Amino acid sequence: MNPPTTHSAPRILVVDDHRKIREPLAVYLRKHGFDVRTAESAEGMWQLLEAQPFDGVVLDVMLPDGDGFELCSRLHRRNGVPVILLTARDTASDRVRGLDLGADDYLTKPFEPRELVARINSVLRRRGPLGSVPATAEPSVQSVQRHYQFAGLAFASGSGSLSDSNGQATRLSTAEGRLLQVFLDHPNQVLDRSRLIDLTARPDSDVFDRTIDRQVSRLRRKLTDSAGCDDLLRTVWGGGYMLVAEVTRS
Repeated sequence: MNPPTTHSAPRILVVDDHRKIREPLAVYLRKHGFDVRTAESAEGMWQLLEAQPFDGVVLDVMLPDGDGFELCSRLHRRNGVPVILLTARDTASDRVRGLDLGADDYLTKPFEPRELVARINSVLRRRGPLGSVPATAEPSVQSVQRHYQFAGLAFASGSGSLSDSNGQATRLSTAEGRLLQVFLDHPNQVLDRSRLIDLTARPDSDVFDRTIDRQVSRLRRKLTDSAGCDDLLRTVWGGGYMLVAEVTRS
């Protein structure tokens, strides 16, 4: 994984094969305080990611040499960099699929560039120290980092990093990190789907029961892999989900 970015302006990679979208968008983002690089293909994206660290990737779903959903999944696994998907398809199934694969946000074309700026700022605030938010962004209480220890694991809310007793880190997506923090703030309590939606969803997002189910499933797999225990995050039939662990916070 690339080391954290140390520059003052958040570095954003815009990946879109349409020059008339890619270049004007880059100009607009630069005017709003971002350090922007662009790529017209998946190949170009990987070359730039290998050469330098980025605070976020704005990724078009339809590229000539790669499916954006699969690329999002690979970015999530390999780099842990926040991803905002751009797509011309506005269906619930596409939104759910993107979130399932690790996307931090989702924007449908055509869109207002200022909305993308707001989405990027929101993602960077949630990711905390991985990127610097432009001066025009409003501060957020979500950027305050909390540290949790449970079942031999350690979780820092701002970094989205889950570590085992040997220091081996597992990167969580922004959605997974929000979900884990909710469970850690409510240990040994049954939380139904509607409660989880209330505690994790952003005000401008559409979250469905199936989305929560899939996010819980992904989080459960990562907890099982990290802790070596498959009973940390339980399904309570007819009730919801419960994290079974003693939790300490700092």
